[in-house]
Amino acid sequence: MIDLYDALWAPRLIVNEAVGMIKNSIDHKVHRKVHLAMSGHKEEHLYPRPSLRRSSFISLNGEWEFAPKCPYRDEIDDDIDDDMFTDTINVPFPVEAALSGLDPSEVSTEFAYRRVFEITDGFVKGRVILHFGAVDQECAVYVNGECVGEHEGGYLPFEFDITDVIQISDENEILVRVRDELNVKYPYGKQTLKPEGMWYTPVSGIWQTVWLESVPEKHVERIQCRYAEGNESTSAGKGWVEVSVDGTAEKYRLTIYEPVIDNARYPDETLMEWKNADGPRMILKSELNNGLNKIRLNEDCIRLWSPEEPYIYRIKIETDEDEVGSYFTLRTVSIEETDGGRRICLNHKPIFLHGVLDQGYFSDGLYTPVSDRYFEDDIRNMKELGFNVLRKHIKIEPERFYYDCDRLGMMVFQDMVNNGEYSFVKQTAMPTFTGQWKDDREFPVKEDIKDFFIRHSIETVRHLKGFGCIILYTVFNEGWGQFESKRVTQLLKAEDPNRIYDGASGWFKQDEADVDSDHFYYHKIKPHHWTRPVIISECGGFTRAVPDHGYCPDKMYGYGDCVSTEALTKRIFKMYDDEVMPNLRYGICGCIYTQLSDVETEANGLYTFDREVCKVDKEKMKELAFKLEKAFEYVTESH
Repeated sequence: MIDLYDALWAPRLIVNEAVGMIKNSIDHKVHRKVHLAMSGHKEEHLYPRPSLRRSSFISLNGEWEFAPKCPYRDEIDDDIDDDMFTDTINVPFPVEAALSGLDPSEVSTEFAYRRVFEITDGFVKGRVILHFGAVDQECAVYVNGECVGEHEGGYLPFEFDITDVIQISDENEILVRVRDELNVKYPYGKQTLKPEGMWYTPVSGIWQTVWLESVPEKHVERIQCRYAEGNESTSAGKGWVEVSVDGTAEKYRLTIYEPVIDNARYPDETLMEWKNADGPRMILKSELNNGLNKIRLNEDCIRLWSPEEPYIYRIKIETDEDEVGSYFTLRTVSIEETDGGRRICLNHKPIFLHGVLDQGYFSDGLYTPVSDRYFEDDIRNMKELGFNVLRKHIKIEPERFYYDCDRLGMMVFQDMVNNGEYSFVKQTAMPTFTGQWKDDREFPVKEDIKDFFIRHSIETVRHLKGFGCIILYTVFNEGWGQFESKRVTQLLKAEDPNRIYDGASGWFKQDEADVDSDHFYYHKIKPHHWTRPVIISECGGFTRAVPDHGYCPDKMYGYGDCVSTEALTKRIFKMYDDEVMPNLRYGICGCIYTQLSDVETEANGLYTFDREVCKVDKEKMKELAFKLEKAFEYVTESH
């Protein structure tokens, strides 16, 4: 019997979008928007780089002078009139966020920040480095009137050596000039000047921590560790750790401490020190050369990381002048043949990737939560509902997020951040009516947009390579900015071959990816020409409004209304019961439900936008996770 509702999914999609466009063109009503404060934690941003910790750290977060209109010029000797600085801003919150303290309507696309800071003689160990977590989209940085560097692209950290321009004084001045025109050459995610539906308020300027550190002349610049399984040809057996140390020294001393499960609530994370008697014992001490080193661990010291047992190893690297703390995890991710077909495996065991879409938006800070502790809250809340994966959607988070996923046991699908033009007709309507495959070598994307996307994606992989929680990268999503995905995916795989790659999430899939990846909103989940392990990378998105916790009470976006906790939970349960579990035998290895929290007018979260209310029955959701796990075990084991 034909399910008429399901059969008509394509017309329903187009009709819904068309009606929305028509209504928007004739309805000039200004919808009421409510300020939703996140009150669970006080304002706090913790040490920003858990992968490479030093004792020298000065945060420059807090109040800065702000010039809402300041021309962005390339000349380094331009004077800026003091009269331009008519406001103050709370860094690191983006201009448009309520927590910035600004009226964003008064801010142009070119603006500036200014702050005076102190450098003491005791702080300087050799070189002084100025760090920015992220600044959107272009910036030029000046210290004491000298331009120390520029940066393009709003999602990755960068740094400048400012040793030669600072003074031992409390009168050092930093000036940051920014331009953010939502230029589609640069990655922009889901930002738009006209936020509505699945497109959200833009994020401009500084939106992650600004900080100083001092390093010796010969210092560690980067540490990355990964698990390397042995084989017969190398006689390595189990337990090689590849440790890559980059820096200006030639020799390094490495200390590895016994693995621990560190899921304490907001622990004291002094990764540098394990000298007290109660700390983990040292299990290995070794001399390393600059570059890649292979370290053999004793068999009884090996603890593989998993969501159930998130073991992390603390390490310390020393030179004659420098000392840094870091950590690593041991785990493998692979696609292997099982009794139930080709499956994604963690540590060589098939695992069902029960996930939720995580867009990383917060009600009063947009990209930036009022406290870093909300990263931990989101992870814990999703684990409490039975999920083991967060799909970090079209955003790169601060290192704190990935560190918390590592230590708490949450796997991550990491999206690359899209750039290029979006067209509803070409990237939504056409694949709906004319098929979801098209040779993406023919997509008309400008060369400068292609070049920047590739460069930014490679930098993303390099930046995140050390975080074991990341098991899959999404290269393109629903055709947004997509081009030559086979070539781009191969470039990223060459940079990091130890993850799974989803070359095109949703549609326009080519033949380069490790998985088939489909989105299901307007029609039911069913076999769809799947030839590889399958990820349902978006689905569900059922809405439920919660009184007094809606960002826009008179305008709500999602994929099916539910009136209560019971109704929403029942509908989610039914989707997995009727559509996911019966199709596990066709290769489904994971399913990503939309989404972790409401985002602006999208009211389809499991939590409200302010994280105050869980909208589903927690016990029922844990029951669902258990059923999924058992159903997956049944189809992947011999019977």
